[in-house]
Amino acid sequence: MTWIKTILLAEADEKLLHAIDAQRALYPPEYSTPIHPTTDNRTSEIVASHSLIPEPLHHAFALVGVLMSPDLPLSRTQHEMITTVVSVTNRCYY
Repeated sequence: MTWIKTILLAEADEKLLHAIDAQRALYPPEYSTPIHPTTDNRTSEIVASHSLIPEPLHHAFALVGVLMSPDLPLSRTQHEMITTVVSVTNRCYY
């Protein structure tokens, strides 16, 4: 496994804290608890891996949050089905 330096919440500056909170706020409530291993940041490892670059962290994960908006025509079930088909097609385990 690759090791990537991350910044812990206790050591985070205001910019990083804002980026994490802002991207989190866009996700539907059912996505608020990470299902992948979490870090000391109480975020998933993929989010924490972006902690050195807060602005791209916000933009990358905010995009997903906006695409998951309940105001759009796809339901969470449909998102999960699409994700499953894409993962199988790409031979991913997640």
